[in-house]
Amino acid sequence: MTRDVYEYAVIRVIPKVERGELINAGVLLYCQPRGYLCARVELDPARLRALDPHADIDGIDRALSAYELACGDDPGPLAGEPLGGRFRWLTAPRSTIVQTGPVHAGLTADPVTELARLFDKLVRI
Repeated sequence: MTRDVYEYAVIRVIPKVERGELINAGVLLYCQPRGYLCARVELDPARLRALDPHADIDGIDRALSAYELACGDDPGPLAGEPLGGRFRWLTAPRSTIVQTGPVHAGLTADPVTELARLFDKLVRI
């Protein structure tokens, strides 16, 4: 079974950037050899409200869904970018409420299964 290199980043929500407290809300995974780029997100409103009772849940949900849309068949303004370019753009450092953590790498024979595993381990803990 062939295993290929993949890269991933955790998508985080930091409701009060100045405090630095965060919750993991998704995973972005890119596997260049397999032509695979996908994001999976899920916001836990109760956990978010524990950090910021006044957080804009709807706005944060929209920002999170933008990661999924950017990986799909109709990526909007990223339509002309190859998958690797999209991944780099999505993981670029930013100081907003929704951002990615550092990029990590691994080996996988199945990026779909690996995304599900990482999501369960890093977001649904």
